[in-house]
Amino acid sequence: MAAPTALSKRWIAFILIFGLWTLIGLSFAGQLFISSSQTGSAISWKLALSHSLADWYVFALLSFIPLRQARRFGLDGPDWGARFAIHFMTSIVFSILFVALRSFVALWQPGVAGLGTTYVEAFKVLLGKTWHFNLLIYWVILSVAHALEFYRKFQERVTRTAELEKRLVEARLQALQMQLNPHFLFNTLHAISALMHQDVDAADRMITRLSELLRHALESTEQQEVPLQEEIDFLKRYLEIEETRFGDRLKIELNIAPDTTDLLVPNLVLQPLVENAIQHGIEPHARAGRVTISSRRERDDLLLEVRDTGNGAPAGEWKEGVGLTNTRNRLRQLYGDGQTFNLGSADGGGFRAAITLPCRSIAVNPSTG
Repeated sequence: MAAPTALSKRWIAFILIFGLWTLIGLSFAGQLFISSSQTGSAISWKLALSHSLADWYVFALLSFIPLRQARRFGLDGPDWGARFAIHFMTSIVFSILFVALRSFVALWQPGVAGLGTTYVEAFKVLLGKTWHFNLLIYWVILSVAHALEFYRKFQERVTRTAELEKRLVEARLQALQMQLNPHFLFNTLHAISALMHQDVDAADRMITRLSELLRHALESTEQQEVPLQEEIDFLKRYLEIEETRFGDRLKIELNIAPDTTDLLVPNLVLQPLVENAIQHGIEPHARAGRVTISSRRERDDLLLEVRDTGNGAPAGEWKEGVGLTNTRNRLRQLYGDGQTFNLGSADGGGFRAAITLPCRSIAVNPSTG
């Protein structure tokens, strides 16, 4: 499939270039026809067209010379003076070659053929008429070739820069996620260690759930965004571990709007928010507490909330932990100014973590295109 595509592209390029030279020839033919009429020495449109197209098709045939020289001797190097001299000498050769070819073509054209004009006579006439114009055409083609080459290199630099920036962002996101997983792992292992002295069967169930979590985390390491439903399924496994640990002290409430389950969210984005709610809203208290996870659409945005029934945000300045800091950094890397991440006391008591993201499903996710 690749070979026909490349061949068709070459044919398209050839047709476009041929059309460009033809358009130039038609333009000059019109100018020749009008100017000859105004000076009282009118010529036919056929003769004007024949002479103009012959001129520009010869230029088209010889255009490979300045194009090749432009690739070999660019004028952007440190030795541009020597390269300029090379182009100057080449332009003289180009002009002479044009006169040589055009004189041969002229002997077969209407208005010249049959007059007994020799090749040498035609050469001398064309040399006097077109010498300087031919030099100009060489430099025009050379300038266009250099401009196209500069543009190509500029586009390559833009593409390369964009690719490097993309890889840098992916590397930063990967580093943040790799920081998050050990943080979650260490806290869970600590919980299992504490439970081993109280309930061996419960600790065994926690270890089983933890192995499932680790398997999922390892399998999804390359994914920066997943559907919300997949994130909720992962979160439920984590919550089983915490419910085993806290028993009746921990109540979980899920309020996930059905029209949000297919929307994309950052992988492992809810777990650190729920972990923070349990650690600061449930664990310090002997009484039972509740953690509520909810999602809903607000026009073109997805709102994720995690609330607990603890004491709310501490008074004065407070420092975010590893999980919350990583979450904030990941959101900024993935969505820039298109996201918000707010932490603070909730109305009615407790702590609230709220994330706003642009609504985006798998079908329109640019990272999968």
